[in-house]
Amino acid sequence: MAQLARIKELSGLSLRALARESGLSSSSLSRYLTGRLVPPWDAVVALCRAVGRDPRPLRAVWAEAAQAGPAPVPRRNDLPADLFDFTGREAESGLVEELLRTAGAVAIDGMAGVGKTSLAVHVAHRLAPSYPDGGLYLDLHGFTPGQEPLEPLVALGRLLSALDVTHPPAGAVERAALWRSEMSRRRALVVLDNAVDAEQVRPLLPGAGKSTVLVTSRHRLVSLDGVPPVSLAPLADGDAATLFGRAAGLTLAEKEAVGQVLRQCGGLPLALRMAGARLRHRPGWTVAVLAERLRDTASRFDSVFGMSLQQLDAVQRRVFRLLGVLPGADFDAAVAGALADMPPDRLGSVLEELVDAHLIQELSPGRYRMHDLIRQYAADLAADEEPQADAALRRVLSHYLAQAVVHERTLPSPYRKEPSPGDPAEAMAWFDLEYVNLIACFDAAVRLGMDEVVAELPQAMRVWFFRHRGTDDQARLLERAAEAAARLGRDQQRASLLADLGYARAAAGRLTEALSAYELAERSGSDDDDLAAGLALRIGLVRRDLGDLEAAQRHFRRARELFEKIGRRAGQSQALAFDGWVTLHLGRHSEAVELARASVALADGPARITGLVTLGVALAPSDAPESLRALHDALRLSEQNNLQHNQAWCHNYLGVALRVMGSPEKALEHHRRAFELLEPLAEVQMEIDFLHSYAETCRVAGRRDEALALLDRTIELARELRRPHDEQLASAAREAVRGGR
Repeated sequence: MAQLARIKELSGLSLRALARESGLSSSSLSRYLTGRLVPPWDAVVALCRAVGRDPRPLRAVWAEAAQAGPAPVPRRNDLPADLFDFTGREAESGLVEELLRTAGAVAIDGMAGVGKTSLAVHVAHRLAPSYPDGGLYLDLHGFTPGQEPLEPLVALGRLLSALDVTHPPAGAVERAALWRSEMSRRRALVVLDNAVDAEQVRPLLPGAGKSTVLVTSRHRLVSLDGVPPVSLAPLADGDAATLFGRAAGLTLAEKEAVGQVLRQCGGLPLALRMAGARLRHRPGWTVAVLAERLRDTASRFDSVFGMSLQQLDAVQRRVFRLLGVLPGADFDAAVAGALADMPPDRLGSVLEELVDAHLIQELSPGRYRMHDLIRQYAADLAADEEPQADAALRRVLSHYLAQAVVHERTLPSPYRKEPSPGDPAEAMAWFDLEYVNLIACFDAAVRLGMDEVVAELPQAMRVWFFRHRGTDDQARLLERAAEAAARLGRDQQRASLLADLGYARAAAGRLTEALSAYELAERSGSDDDDLAAGLALRIGLVRRDLGDLEAAQRHFRRARELFEKIGRRAGQSQALAFDGWVTLHLGRHSEAVELARASVALADGPARITGLVTLGVALAPSDAPESLRALHDALRLSEQNNLQHNQAWCHNYLGVALRVMGSPEKALEHHRRAFELLEPLAEVQMEIDFLHSYAETCRVAGRRDEALALLDRTIELARELRRPHDEQLASAAREAVRGGR
């Protein structure tokens, strides 16, 4: 409701603080303020009283809203489409639904091709109305040919991303805790498909709450506590015959021949659909003819798959074989065209034929995937019959790289003056959609020794990675890319990749590793003033965070000189601001104020944020009104430009300034808000910085226990990341708190 949101805005309180003052839960208050739930009148009164406002003028508006109900919220649904010909499994479906209601979880196991995923998706669609927060789906690739099973850390990152948590914490334990916390506030159904074992699944369980989880695996996950198993057997003859008849599109009268087909298919839905599709495409055949053809091949899967291939012409069979070597999870027609080296108009009919034969699935218009069993079959055929498979794969990798470069050029970036024409939102959506495939392509390029792709793909993903800092693959990709650039003799490219690697490591709080990457970059690309300026700035930041302020200042001043030389005002502004920051911490307040003012004067828009925050902190002891004005200007710029990292930073230093001004209780509200914003971000460096500030404010406010808990967390992080300077600072602060100083 807009009026309630306005009350919160006028109160100046964080969500948690307003919830505490009004006696409401944070989760309920969030739903009230966003219009997802109409609050009871008592809650409206409590909110108004908490901020000293008269609730009576809101009564009529509240009554109208209560009658209309909450605004509809789009339900997220990542589930694959339900099969139109899903057959049988009534008992198993009923058992799975009952276990989801009672235990909140179930693990469906069975042999390959028996229909585990189909059952899980079918049940999920049937139960969808009971889950207002929608359905999440994740393929764990436990048995996908050519792919390693997803590590829990990566799987958690993708699940959190589905909840719009774009910057998850770095560690698996922290991600699992955040995942459970997010799911505790929702009623959603999660399908974890194709699990390799219980260890892969255990960290992904949503925990207590109203959400439920469906797991599928070829193995029985008996050690997964609290997740009862349901084992699938092949379809009984009656259901198998029904499914075969539906797939064939006819009424089955040849009982003996049908029985032979069913035995050859082993009651497996995948094989039955393919056999039926084969018969449907041969109207002159009888079931007896199909049964005879199937008997000619000893292997059940070879017989059914091979029979499906017989309905294809030579070009269609070649495309099928090549799809077995395609990296990634799914693909579109353009990727298949690059793989087969075919024009789109001709390829479209080929893909339609493969869909009709049940050899590939069309997930959405123009988007396809293969069942793992069929993919393995196609890959085996390619290994035996396709001498040009390597060349086809290389075409695909080059295609993905070219597409990534085109889309990256439409994204706004500090690394170029103007983006190319195009829709940045569409470009970012393309990276989101293709991310898993891009990573698989990178790994394939490493295996093939395609150094050109290995060196260039991470740079084409630079803007995406900047907005998704902490993505698990980033550092790994950059390390291999830098090695590839070195083999290609591209010193400047290697230096740029090493600079990006240092930035990724610094954001993760690994300062000595970041410094090593930066110093290697300096030695590789010293002739590029633009690169050298950026490196000087970044090295200065690492030196600052390591506690070497004099060295940091030298690097900031070197960066300023280089930015001035190449005419980069925004870079000059940043260098001046950080110079002012270390100057302030070296005890020279008036000099720090002047450097901050110079920084603000040089910059426009969000580039002014760093200078404004530095100015606000520097003025806090001497000019409270201007200090708060500068900090609130910085916060406003951060909010207007949707810069969540900067918003968190601004709130933390508003807390510092208010503490210096003698208002520790108000300061604490800003520290808490900073941590609320920081929670979904993979910014360990910021966390350490904020912990120091927050603990000191708690000490000044007389909250000794809170201060000690924050300092213990700081010491724990510092030891984990081998940061003795931060450990010393936190230990000294801890002694001061315990001694009452």
